[in-house]
Amino acid sequence: MKIFQSFNEDDTIKFAFNFAKSMIKFPCVILIDGDLGAGKTVFAKGFAKGLEIHQDITSPTFTLMNEYECLNDKKFKHFDFYRIEDEQELYAIGFDEAINENNSISLIEWASNAPNLCKNYDYKIKIIKIKENERKIIIGAK
Repeated sequence: MKIFQSFNEDDTIKFAFNFAKSMIKFPCVILIDGDLGAGKTVFAKGFAKGLEIHQDITSPTFTLMNEYECLNDKKFKHFDFYRIEDEQELYAIGFDEAINENNSISLIEWASNAPNLCKNYDYKIKIIKIKENERKIIIGAK
């Protein structure tokens, strides 16, 4: 388990960037949870930069998934399960197939909203808001 203390968004972005650089492997599934406003999407932005994605990363709250091209024709799939009401919704977007593609890394925000579908993962991240700008980022590997 790794624990990182972030004191601002830039710290979180740098940490996520370095994490991506140090762990890049395909396929990979990363679960990320934390309260609203904890910094899950900020982490995703830094992680995407580490995968050499230069597009603006936004949370796919309404579309459930955004897909980006990254290193060597690989894919970064960014999921957001905040608004799902039933895990069955995820079958409609091809979630099972998406996270099992050999050429992709999947990062799933609000993974705890789909516990039955998020049992197989490589890393589990929890972001805890300590103060206005301070966060504790806990990363565990399966």
